[in-house]
Amino acid sequence: MKRMPVMLIMFAMFIAGPASAAPDLIVIDDFEKGLSAHWTTKSFEGETRYSVVADGDEHVLQAESDASASGLVYKIKFDPSETPVLSWRWKIAKTVDKGNERTKVGDDYAARVYVIFPHWFFPKTRTLNYIWANHLPVNDILPNAYTGNAMMFAAASGPDKAGQWVEVRRNIVEDFRRAFGEDPPEAGAIAIMTDTDNTGETARAWYDDISISRAGD
Repeated sequence: MKRMPVMLIMFAMFIAGPASAAPDLIVIDDFEKGLSAHWTTKSFEGETRYSVVADGDEHVLQAESDASASGLVYKIKFDPSETPVLSWRWKIAKTVDKGNERTKVGDDYAARVYVIFPHWFFPKTRTLNYIWANHLPVNDILPNAYTGNAMMFAAASGPDKAGQWVEVRRNIVEDFRRAFGEDPPEAGAIAIMTDTDNTGETARAWYDDISISRAGD
């Protein structure tokens, strides 16, 4: 069973890297050429299987978890005030039956997308954690059951749209202010994870078209 502070430490340890310029649009990955070499696997409990698969005429990232928790981290330094909009689309097969956003034993999600704000003093490392919630209503927010350094946003919720692609567009600056009451520092990485280690269940999800951009784009 994972512990969120340990997860944050392990994510943060692998974020150091060159700063990126701030064009109008930065495509993190659209998976058309496979999985970019910029992604790094971080394991917490077993291995969630990530693979690029065909979806009609396109390619997408498929994640399959069986009582496991491992994520993919894309190291990229950027200033959210310049490129505040994080966009992606995702799809799940189903929500996690025993998942519960308010408990440690229920802290599993078919799909998550993180923005990580590392700090040399780990207690100040923070994350915005966008989840396909099991029960939390869309746009609700609450601290992760393990630590208030990770704030959970329900970017999608429940089983009604399972099996359908859902497009998400979030303003990182606005969400960070809502979560922590201040402007965000420099971001250090984008991460994704499908995990079911706490509940012991299985989950399958798909991710695509992950990008950051200026607010007007």
